[in-house]
Amino acid sequence: MRNILILGGTTEASALARLLAERGEQATLSYAGRVDNPRPQPVPVRVGGFGGAEGLAAYLRQQGITHLVDATHPFAAMMSGNAVMAARQTGIPLIALTRPAWRAEEGDHWTHVPDIAAAIAALDGPTRRIMLALGRMHADAFAAQPQHFYLLRFVDAPIVPPILPNHHLLIDRGPFDADGDMRLMQDHGIDLILCKNAGGSGAQAKLIAARHLGLPVMMIDRPALADRLEVHDPRAVLHWLDHATDRGV
Repeated sequence: MRNILILGGTTEASALARLLAERGEQATLSYAGRVDNPRPQPVPVRVGGFGGAEGLAAYLRQQGITHLVDATHPFAAMMSGNAVMAARQTGIPLIALTRPAWRAEEGDHWTHVPDIAAAIAALDGPTRRIMLALGRMHADAFAAQPQHFYLLRFVDAPIVPPILPNHHLLIDRGPFDADGDMRLMQDHGIDLILCKNAGGSGAQAKLIAARHLGLPVMMIDRPALADRLEVHDPRAVLHWLDHATDRGV
């Protein structure tokens, strides 16, 4: 019997877990542990890191994992790199379930930066009202540019409030819609959206809203990742499991 480990934390990982459970496959969904109250899943769940590529390889061997699916966030570069290395060390087939990156369309006004540090540096200047759509992990870093107002939207309430001197925090879980995000931006007088190129449809509403309102977007580009087999549809992972399990490492 196959024993599948899904490196998750994304809606795509949850969708794959449901498909595998419906087929009666043996699978485990692994979370990094950053979400306090993850949604219930139809397969067993583990929470926490592995201890790098070596620790992941040891886990794969100990648990008798036969197939590894990297369905982590597109910006989880370290975890994805560890997955590639662990798959090579163990000879276990690996596939990545990813979201296609967003691409600017007619009416969009995007500027691109390579990382968080570059985004912070790019905000040097006069006061702006910014929708900081990065989640709670990186919010405090923007205290380096304290002159701005920051609109924050987190999935879970933080134990310690953000240290940004001028901000408004919403606790809400997506998916969101463009009309709601337009109202949100207008209510707070937002004049810039700053986000990562996470891709997919679940978080795209803010970009559609920005397009309709003519607002600029500062887009943090995805990090470079090691070569691996990638698909964008959970059902493609099922096809890989059934017909191409010798590929991906």
